[in-house]
Amino acid sequence: MSLIDRKHHRFVFAFFMALLMSCIMSLVITLFNVGLVPDLLPRWLKAWGFAFVVAFPTVTFVAPLVHRLVAVVLKEEPRGH
Repeated sequence: MSLIDRKHHRFVFAFFMALLMSCIMSLVITLFNVGLVPDLLPRWLKAWGFAFVVAFPTVTFVAPLVHRLVAVVLKEEPRGH
C-alpha cells in the first residue's frame, strides 16, 4: 500500500532524512551543550524543531549534488555483474 506517488520520491526522501538526522544531531548537540539537565526534553524538542526547519530544505537541494559527487567518487562496475 503506497500513500504517496513515487514521483515525489525526492521530497519524501528529504523529509525522512531531515527528520531523522535533525533528531539525532539536535539531541547529541543539546546533550553536549547542557548535559543531562531536568529540562532536557523541552530544550531538545525546541532545538529539533529549529534543526528540522533548516535540514529539510537543505537536504532537498543538496541531495542531487551529493548523488553526483558519489557517482564521481565510485568506480563504475563492469557490465554483467
